[in-house]
Amino acid sequence: MDKIRKKQLKQLEGIIDVDFDNIGLLDIALTHSSYANQYNLGYNSHNERLEFLGDSVLSLIVSEYLFKKFKNKHEGKLTRIRAAVVCEASLADVARKLRLNEFLRIGKGEELTGGREKDSLLADCCEALIAAIYLDRGYDRAKKFVIRNLEEKIELYSNDINYNDYKSKLQEYIQRDMNKKIIYKVANEYGPDHNKTFEINVYLDDVLYGKGIGKSKKEAEQNAAKEALRTLGVE
Repeated sequence: MDKIRKKQLKQLEGIIDVDFDNIGLLDIALTHSSYANQYNLGYNSHNERLEFLGDSVLSLIVSEYLFKKFKNKHEGKLTRIRAAVVCEASLADVARKLRLNEFLRIGKGEELTGGREKDSLLADCCEALIAAIYLDRGYDRAKKFVIRNLEEKIELYSNDINYNDYKSKLQEYIQRDMNKKIIYKVANEYGPDHNKTFEINVYLDDVLYGKGIGKSKKEAEQNAAKEALRTLGVE
C-alpha cells in the first residue's frame, strides 16, 4: 500500500471513528471487484467476500438489538423492522453519510457509469466495512459501529412499521378503487453528493396528491406516497 492510500485510509478512520490494527482490511473493504479486475489483482483483493460476511454480522447485530429493545413486538414485526433497517437504500445512506464513496476504489467503467453513487455498490461497501471492523476489532466494536449509524433508522421504522409499504399500499388502492396512473417526480435535490436531500412529488395522472422529503429518492417516494394516502383518506 502506497503512502497516499494509507493517508486516505487514516482520514477515513477518523470519519468512521474506528482505528484498525490491520488497515489492509479497510483497504479491501473499500475496493470494488471492477478495480481488482482492471489491475489483475487477486480475488481476495476486493470486497465481495467481506460483503458476504458483513451481511450476516449486520443481520445478527440488528436482530439482537431489536430482540432486546422491543420485548413486546412479535417475530413478524421484528422481521419487518430489520428488513427496512438493513435494506439497500438504508445502507447506501450510511455509506454516503460516512463518505465511503469518496474513498472507494472502482474500475474506470464503473466510474464512467456513476458507480460511485450506485445504491447497490455503496450498500455492499457498507457491509464489507462492517465485516472488516468485525474481523479486526471484534463483535462488540462492530456492534457499536452499526448501532451508532443505524439507530435513528431503527427508531423510525419501529415507530411506523408500515413505513416501507406506503408505495405498495398506494398502488393497491389505485388499482382497486381508481383508474389513474401513479407518477413520482423529483421536485428538488440539494446538499453535497455524499449527503443529498431529495424532494419527491407524487401525481395521480396530472394531479399532485403528495410530497415527500428523504435522504434517498426511495425514502422521499415513500413519504410522498404516505401523504398521498392521507390526501385520499386512506391513512
